[in-house]
Amino acid sequence: MRFEILGPTSVLDEDGAPVALGGPRVRALLTLLALNAGRVVGAGQLVDGLYGPHPPDGVANALQSQVSRLRRALGRDLVEFHPAGYRLVADPQDVDARRFELLARDGRRSLADGDARRAAALLGAALELWRGVPLADAPHAVSAAAGLEELRLAATEDRLQADLELGRHRDLVAELRRLTAAHPLRERLRAQLMRALYGSGRQAEALAVYDEARRLLDRELGIEPGVELTAAHLAVLRADPSLDPAGAPAVTPVAAVPGGPSAPPAGGLKRGLRAQLTSFVGRAEELAQLGARLRDNRLVTLIGPGGAGKTRLAQEAAAQEPGDVCFVPLAHVTGAAGATGVPGAVLVALDIRDALRHTPQRPAIDPVTRLLTALAERDLLLVLDNCEHLVAAVAELADALLAGCPGLRVLTTSREALGITGESILPVSPLRLPPPEPDDPLAYAAVRLFADRAAAVRPGFGVDGGNAADVVRICRALDGLPLAIELAAARLRTLSVADVAARLDDRFRLLTRGSRTALPRHQTLRAVVAWSWDLLDDAEQRLAGRLSVFVGGATPEAAERVCGAPEEVLFSLAEKSLVEHVGGRYRMLDTIRAFCAERLAESGETAAIRDAHTAYYLDLVLTADPLLRTAAQLDWLARLDEESDDVEAAVRWTTESGQLATGLRLLAHGTCYWWMRGHRGAVAGLAAGLLAAIGDARPAGMEEEYVMCVLVTAWTGVADDDLRERLAEVRGLLPITHLPERVEFLMMMRSMFTGPPGDVETIYHELRAFTEGLPPWQRALSYCGMGFVLQILGRAEESLAAFRRALAAFRAIGERWGTILVLSGLGALASERGDYAASYALSDEALTLARELDARAEMAEALCRRGDALLGMGEPLGGRADYEEAAELARRVGSMDVLAWADLGLAEVALSAGERGLALSLLAQARAECPDDWYSTEDIRNRIDAALDRAVSGR
Repeated sequence: MRFEILGPTSVLDEDGAPVALGGPRVRALLTLLALNAGRVVGAGQLVDGLYGPHPPDGVANALQSQVSRLRRALGRDLVEFHPAGYRLVADPQDVDARRFELLARDGRRSLADGDARRAAALLGAALELWRGVPLADAPHAVSAAAGLEELRLAATEDRLQADLELGRHRDLVAELRRLTAAHPLRERLRAQLMRALYGSGRQAEALAVYDEARRLLDRELGIEPGVELTAAHLAVLRADPSLDPAGAPAVTPVAAVPGGPSAPPAGGLKRGLRAQLTSFVGRAEELAQLGARLRDNRLVTLIGPGGAGKTRLAQEAAAQEPGDVCFVPLAHVTGAAGATGVPGAVLVALDIRDALRHTPQRPAIDPVTRLLTALAERDLLLVLDNCEHLVAAVAELADALLAGCPGLRVLTTSREALGITGESILPVSPLRLPPPEPDDPLAYAAVRLFADRAAAVRPGFGVDGGNAADVVRICRALDGLPLAIELAAARLRTLSVADVAARLDDRFRLLTRGSRTALPRHQTLRAVVAWSWDLLDDAEQRLAGRLSVFVGGATPEAAERVCGAPEEVLFSLAEKSLVEHVGGRYRMLDTIRAFCAERLAESGETAAIRDAHTAYYLDLVLTADPLLRTAAQLDWLARLDEESDDVEAAVRWTTESGQLATGLRLLAHGTCYWWMRGHRGAVAGLAAGLLAAIGDARPAGMEEEYVMCVLVTAWTGVADDDLRERLAEVRGLLPITHLPERVEFLMMMRSMFTGPPGDVETIYHELRAFTEGLPPWQRALSYCGMGFVLQILGRAEESLAAFRRALAAFRAIGERWGTILVLSGLGALASERGDYAASYALSDEALTLARELDARAEMAEALCRRGDALLGMGEPLGGRADYEEAAELARRVGSMDVLAWADLGLAEVALSAGERGLALSLLAQARAECPDDWYSTEDIRNRIDAALDRAVSGR
């Protein structure tokens, strides 16, 4: 018999006929036995695989019943009973999973030996054994299925490598596009895609793949590309004819972290260190860094915000020290105790006792002198924990002890550095956070910590598809702070994960159930932040409250203008871990910001400071808006990337506070940035809220700003009756010949949504009449508009000439986004003339520029245009890859028109392959996505209707 488990479980007899197996439990049992064919599988392992964490009562009888049914299906002799469990009597090579592993191994060896042809054949045969999701009938065998999927992906990479060595570059591009989209952090696939593109004569795209991978690795993991990807990049840059297509280099196993949490306890006397009751999660890298610092420095300070895990990290490091350690908790030592309080605490921790009585002949000795005497000849690591309220006293003692005791090393934890010579500062940041929709949430330390602590209060808890989104939301809302995450996990005693996530808007009331034995300031989230707040002076508290109006952090200049405090106070907050300094900006963790916002409200200053914040960001967008359409656009896009959250917050405040004219100005002058960056859905919601507040009023003298607000509201592609009325009003409020006086980008947005009037010939002549007298950007855009109008009129040669003038004009002012717009028009013109090769080249150039600009909506549009060209050139597989990538980009930015185009393209690919049912489904999806009220989507709607006719008629 042959057993198939790389997909739905099935059994074929000697004649190749399927064997009837029975119900799902029997199939799951067979799957587990076939996975270990020829070996005994323990009854406990089978129970876990069949029933998961909640087996039924009488599970032993239930298992025996399933075994009996399987024996009836296969024959009694094929399922053997053993005292330790059961065994499937079968040659492992009769199981497709085992055959796959053997073929993949042989293929890998052939590849290493330089026999690419044999490797491709073996690996292809191995991959053909797959029929779907592995172990599909054993849903609880998650780890084994994941292992098989990883082997499948590795075998796919090996097969692709063999095909590259055989010169099949062009055939692999589409497949590699799909794989890199599905596994974006897989560097070997990226390197293979670069080689495939390079070998297909597409060097620029190969380099773009590297740039995208580098940005992704930096954003998601904070790392640079590895050896293989870097080598591929250099080879492409050099146009190296000897590009080496060999497989990925052997992976060097990562050595265990010296002194890591899993290492055996080190020797030496450990005073004050308690045995830990919980596991140590997510800090292996920091633990290794701290160990290295302690080997190279005599004074190390761990700094970070409250609840970041400084104390636990210090305890773990101290426990792994080979020599003597003394751990001194200073939380209960009050500042009022002065300099003698800290030395006294250290004496107690070291068990150094004073005489019970003092006489003139035996006077009391100064505590510091006693410590210097006791430690002068000792090798010791002294850990001083929770020093932030005693910084001066701790600094004075550490300086004296280190100077007089050469064998002493000091490790301190504090929210502020000691500030003495020789101090090595190691920041302790919150745990690494997942993105909003991670592929594997448990790859992130914050999620693993929540899962671990949640399982302690709710046995059997695990992060799965049903709760992963809520767990991620909790961890992100709590900034990855370990203490906050532990407090949230503790609430699972009485609340569901979804309930905890839903209540985080009132985090300080929710997170109040810490350990009874913890320090009072660690028992609630509010107490954690209040402790830091109470250590600030009046000026620092005032600035901390005012800084809470900044959503995305502030530059020193912005903080001074909005908050009215000198930068020295801001720097002091950073030194005390109330704000973090990242890339020239000062940011508050959301938890600290929420606490400080409460203090600002108590002061009665909220409205005044938010008004100042709004005024600052209005000035910023008024300055930035015209510069976004010049050669300086990359710098200003980057600047607004940092400020975008605060610009949006300012718009929200104007809506809430009734400052509607200011809100309209903010929105109108932010539109160009948001459009170029593809921030469609969120900003459309802001505009809709502002319109709702405006109601039937029309602010006098702000027609341009109002029209822009209406157009931005329509970005979602969904219009209710009120919005349709407003869009109709827009057409009459400003004539088509209106030249914007204040909101230059309105010239682009209005024509895109409303289009030209019925008399296209007239509008062409009007455009010609006023174009030459326009400012540079408007003139370039007007040339482009003439190109589109002439294209509608069927005057292709004149249209081409107008587009070329527009291209030259945009390039003269260094404006990339406008250049992309013109290249798109030229590409469409080339497609109309049947010159698909030219359309492909123009779209490819537009795509390269869009990637340089990081304009994702334009990237998606260029991919669709290039996909259309590939279809016209008879390359549907390449077209499919472009449409699929475009669809993913369009979904991310909420560009519904481009999403409809991408799905239309995929439907046309399906039609060309004879997949009529799939095509009809995709076309229905595209029609639902395509906005009805936009002029610019008319062509897409017509193409969808034409494709539907072909699909229905079968032509």
